[in-house]
Amino acid sequence: MSGKVCLVTGGTSGIGRETAARLAELGATVVVVGRDAERGQAAVKAIRYRAPSAGVDLLTADMSSLAEVRRVAAEVLEKYPRLDVLDNNAGVIVLKRQLTVDGYETMFAVNHLAPFLLTSLLRERLVDSAPARVITVSSNVHNSARRVPWDELASGEPSYPLSKLANILFTVELAKRLTGTGVVANCLHPGLIRTQLGREASGVAKLLIAAAKPFMGTVQTGAATPVYLASAPEAAEVTGGYFFRGKQIEPSPLARDPEAAARLWALSEALVA
Repeated sequence: MSGKVCLVTGGTSGIGRETAARLAELGATVVVVGRDAERGQAAVKAIRYRAPSAGVDLLTADMSSLAEVRRVAAEVLEKYPRLDVLDNNAGVIVLKRQLTVDGYETMFAVNHLAPFLLTSLLRERLVDSAPARVITVSSNVHNSARRVPWDELASGEPSYPLSKLANILFTVELAKRLTGTGVVANCLHPGLIRTQLGREASGVAKLLIAAAKPFMGTVQTGAATPVYLASAPEAAEVTGGYFFRGKQIEPSPLARDPEAAARLWALSEALVA
């Protein structure tokens, strides 16, 4: 990965931080995006310790704000003349309905609209840097989303499975739109991983997460597939795929619906306009 620039959102903790560290160890210049500057600086220090010769930079942004996403995209375009890998890793689980500053349900905004907008704003730089790769972290919980409530998708009740379904539909349509550009787009299920993702849980949900932790994998396991998709030569030959443990697998029938993918794209364009 020497000479390549990789942008990892949510790169200051969990799977994102481990992904960034391993890409740095492979020789890439890594740019991590995080919400908290202090945590971000600690992550950069830790990554530099593991990869002393690698370039490691930090950008801060609250991915729940479309204005912040636009700002951080502008910073990337200003600072980096090339972009080889965009890893849309940042994600949240919010159990109670909350609206962002833009008036959208927080989980949908962070997990889907933010990567949709960021990728759109960086698309030209990725194409200019081709061959390049876009990676989006989804989840197998998308299987429990049986329908898409289009009229209330952006501001209705929070649904983590729907937001993860959106990640796959986004990847399907993005891959189609990038055909012939030299940029591939793939998504993945990292596995059930012990991270801080459910830290805002309370009550029964908190107890269930605590009970499941002994059976969860490590961040090293969770980072294996995004690192594979970012660096493996054979991964550059696949686009529009959904991966688990380094292998392409089939997502749900709804996640493979091209009409749903196109409809979500059109809705997302309108929401971020």
